[in-house]
Amino acid sequence: MTRPHDRAGDAREQRVVLGSYREYADAERVVDRLSDAGFPVEHTAIVGRGLNSVEQVTGRLTTLGAAGRSALSGAVLGALFGWIFGLFNWVDPVISGLLLAFYGLLFGAALGAVLGLVGHSLTGGRRDFSSISAMRADSYEVLVSAHLADEAARLLGAAPAPRADNPAPAPRPTA
Repeated sequence: MTRPHDRAGDAREQRVVLGSYREYADAERVVDRLSDAGFPVEHTAIVGRGLNSVEQVTGRLTTLGAAGRSALSGAVLGALFGWIFGLFNWVDPVISGLLLAFYGLLFGAALGAVLGLVGHSLTGGRRDFSSISAMRADSYEVLVSAHLADEAARLLGAAPAPRADNPAPAPRPTA
């Protein structure tokens, strides 16, 4: 008997590969087609294979740039705290929330700029660039519980493949 909390994500469950796709969107479309056909998609998984960490450099980071970015973050945070203090009348009921938000914006910007300037100076030029980190996979496999593999393959065979150059292959068992 299967308990309600047992899911396809259970490592002990046998799964088969329905297809391998170069793009995540293609694997996503396969699962969406199964869902549209009424297949119990809680028994599927999209697994990224060949994961790589990619750090995209977005530009040079100067001391002035670091201070500016930190000032902007501090200004937003300061304005939020000032507005909340004014909203609940924690300081003085006569002072409006907007005025406290403005003071918070100014104080947060000044404090943020100083902290950004000091923080960037302490790196000693070891990291004079800004970047965005991401994880990417070489391929994406759509897996399905072994006991539902035939039904999933039948449903996928009835609809056109998501990519003409990468049709869904016949299911094969995996560990």
